[in-house]
Amino acid sequence: MKTFADLVKEVQEPGLCHHCGGCVTFCTAINYGALAMDEDGGPRYQDRDKCIECGICYAICPEITEHEEETRKHVSWSAPMGRTIGTTVARSLDPAVRAHATDGGVVTGLLLGLLDKGHIDGAIVAKKAVPFKREPWLALTRQDLLAAAGFHFDTSHGMQRFSQVYSTYSPSVAQLEQVAKKRLTRVAMVGTPCQIHTLRRMEVMGVVPTESIKYYFGLFCAGNFMFGKPERRQLEDLGNFTWAEVRKINLKEDLMVHLHNGKVRYIPLDKLDFMKRHACNFCLDYAAEFADLSFGGIGAEEGWTTVITRSQVGETLMTRAMGRYIEEYDRKTKPNLKKEALAKVLHYSDLKKQKAQVEREKMVA
Repeated sequence: MKTFADLVKEVQEPGLCHHCGGCVTFCTAINYGALAMDEDGGPRYQDRDKCIECGICYAICPEITEHEEETRKHVSWSAPMGRTIGTTVARSLDPAVRAHATDGGVVTGLLLGLLDKGHIDGAIVAKKAVPFKREPWLALTRQDLLAAAGFHFDTSHGMQRFSQVYSTYSPSVAQLEQVAKKRLTRVAMVGTPCQIHTLRRMEVMGVVPTESIKYYFGLFCAGNFMFGKPERRQLEDLGNFTWAEVRKINLKEDLMVHLHNGKVRYIPLDKLDFMKRHACNFCLDYAAEFADLSFGGIGAEEGWTTVITRSQVGETLMTRAMGRYIEEYDRKTKPNLKKEALAKVLHYSDLKKQKAQVEREKMVA
């Protein structure tokens, strides 16, 4: 049976670790305590003597193909981009939510609806710690959810608050430890494709505490970006701006840098490889293919969200929320918008798969 030591050799050392936190979360939640996360969010031995070499940390890693077939069957996965029941372009009905949202605030709107109706005890989300740094958070109230909405660059903290490296990534899976401690039984999870993939693998294997997760919300992901000092300087040169001018950033077809004067700087994603985390170059999943619902700005106008429904759970949730917490883009204005949005997501999904495949082939050549 392979153990965490094998995971280090096969995943960490080649640079394939996504820092999703699944291996550490399982070990901590079961109270083995053999593993922990380092300062960069990567897994490491905390106390090797406590490792019982059960092999579960190895099996749940999304980079390991063990149990992949069962996981895909569990979510009715199909090529080329996972199960797709429907596509919607929508936004939150609440202006306050939209004001804080990166796109249309649909994720926050849906979570608020679930919490208001008593369908969840809380949600695992990511909130801003300081500019460009997110941290995982177990949101238990409306105020918690609103505080986590959107991803805004806030210059009021001052650039001195930046460390050498900050990242847009948040190891939200780690919050499952809090779910276990609080004995919560109905939780929504908002995460990146690798995080959702890991949790679905844990779900298939019956690994606690994933039985508490009732809704899987996945985010479109072109990659997780590092905002160290060299990266920030290069971005300023590429976009012809200074950070003092920045109001917020967003990712759609381009990196969109919104300035205080109302102007927007567009930087193509293919120009951002210099700041992408290494493991993201090998990731095959752009559109959160294992989620109940997948969300992102691709294919939608500013202020709106593209939503892909992937399960009956997701379909029921969207139906119940429509007209109460979220609204759909006016079909009369753009009758082909949903079809065009799906086509764009498929395009970017295909591009990510192609690039990842090339990088994987280089690695084994």
